[in-house]
Amino acid sequence: MSVSEEELAATRRRQILTELRFDVRRELAETGQLTGEADLTPFMHVPGTAHLRTSILVIWADMLGGLLSLAALRPRVPVTLELDMHLLRPAPGSGRLSAVGTTVKTGRSVHVVESEFRDESGELFAFSHGSFMAQPDATLTAPVIPNLRLKAANGPALAVPFGERVGVSRVAPGIAAMPKSDEGLNSSRTMHGGLIALVAEEAALSLDPAGSTLSSLAIRYLSPVRTGPAVATAAGGSGLYRVEVRDDGIGRRLAALVTARTFLARPAPVAASGGRTAADNHRPDQQGQPDDEDHHAE
Repeated sequence: MSVSEEELAATRRRQILTELRFDVRRELAETGQLTGEADLTPFMHVPGTAHLRTSILVIWADMLGGLLSLAALRPRVPVTLELDMHLLRPAPGSGRLSAVGTTVKTGRSVHVVESEFRDESGELFAFSHGSFMAQPDATLTAPVIPNLRLKAANGPALAVPFGERVGVSRVAPGIAAMPKSDEGLNSSRTMHGGLIALVAEEAALSLDPAGSTLSSLAIRYLSPVRTGPAVATAAGGSGLYRVEVRDDGIGRRLAALVTARTFLARPAPVAASGGRTAADNHRPDQQGQPDDEDHHAE
């Protein structure tokens, strides 16, 4: 069964993710590189902060990696095996973001992509690695789309906070849930991997102080969320959390294992001695971070 170009276009028009208006351009089909840009708005922020959600960066990295993998693995449709996102500092919350996705390894069945994200001044603030494989169902094929260009600006822009738009909620400390929606599906008609990142992000942040944001998010996709809701359960402490995401509609089947880390507040300055605190010894210095109230977390 081939997925037509018209079907792909119709799916993009229905998707919540297009409201993020990530404009992706591919200059040459054989370059192995994709670029993307987006204007950041307050609706993309972690609630209670002025910083872009890390899960939105995951969505955009997944988009870049998926499209590069589609070009490499065609006619097979790619699926995401694992994806990690690492921030050098809390993400910006305004201005024009730019991204570059680059193929670093192409195999017969697995494709690896690295993505970099820069703020409006061109400074690198995040990078990602993703592994993609061909969809096991060999009957599902993708069309050839020459001169690929996904122009997101033609659709509606996000008009409410992203978490509200997709229906994610914090059920209890360490637990978040999100319903499956026709507007949040991938080409295989299962929940988009970026939305799995969002529900995991919410579960982890619910255990951290108000105002926290994630410094890293690593996701291992184990099985698709076919029915929903997706329920994420986080455990941990000191800014490091292990999260399980399960498809609550199919016997709580494990869909993803996630590791999340938050930005920690700087310890109070040490008096005249200039010595290091125990927290300094435990974690490397965070360079270029804003004041505590801006980055100690949600």
